[in-house]
Amino acid sequence: MKKLLYICGATALLLVLSLVLSGCGDDADQRNATARQKKKIAPQQQQSAPDPFEQATGSAVWPPSEEKQENILPADQWALKNYVMIFDGSGSMGDKRCSGNKTKSTVAKKAVADWAQSVPADANLGLIVFDQQGFAVRQQLGLGDRQEFVQQVQAVVPGSGTPLTQAVRTAYKILTAQAGKQLGYGEYHMVIVTDGAANQPEKLTGTVNAVLAHSPILISTIGFCIADTHSLNQPGRTIYKAADNPEALRQGLQDVLAESESFDDVTEF
Repeated sequence: MKKLLYICGATALLLVLSLVLSGCGDDADQRNATARQKKKIAPQQQQSAPDPFEQATGSAVWPPSEEKQENILPADQWALKNYVMIFDGSGSMGDKRCSGNKTKSTVAKKAVADWAQSVPADANLGLIVFDQQGFAVRQQLGLGDRQEFVQQVQAVVPGSGTPLTQAVRTAYKILTAQAGKQLGYGEYHMVIVTDGAANQPEKLTGTVNAVLAHSPILISTIGFCIADTHSLNQPGRTIYKAADNPEALRQGLQDVLAESESFDDVTEF
């Protein structure tokens, strides 16, 4: 009888130990599964958030129909042409490479000033600049005095980075707001004079792609003394002129106006 009780007791003890070990195994398996799950989730958490600008430009209609009725221009102004100039006043514009004995900034300012006088008087003109004084819209888009535009250009002092992405996004917003007032009719031009790569080339490429995909805005760039591999050079999608001397710079700007002459008014996008 004692032997039988001993065997039964031993059997019960083994059963308890088996259950305990089984539970420990379950806990270990659970911990391992959780760790594996965390490893799978981690990369997803590290993905960058969607770019708000690229999301905002994804509307199926351009311009978005948000303009208040009282802001819409009279019908005889719907076909206006609109030009926003982005002038690069970065530090490298103080160099004299490709510009003779003058700085690139001096040559570019003269060329842009002459170009402004050639822009049709009935076209809207605006100016965005980044230079030693910072990034700013130096002249709002409008039919204002061209002399004020020229004065703002002449006041540019080289000395900054090259925030082209910010400039292109700002110009897009300005032109889109104007398009709302013209119900999408007319022409919309972004004209860029730059001598260097953007601070964030990949981001600029994404921005340009978004603008081109969701609006009829024409992007024209005169690359002054830089390679034609710039982010703004997208053959068949953007207009890009490489300028290696002052005359080529002036001609590139005049070509922008020539392109405009052959551009049919946008009636629907």
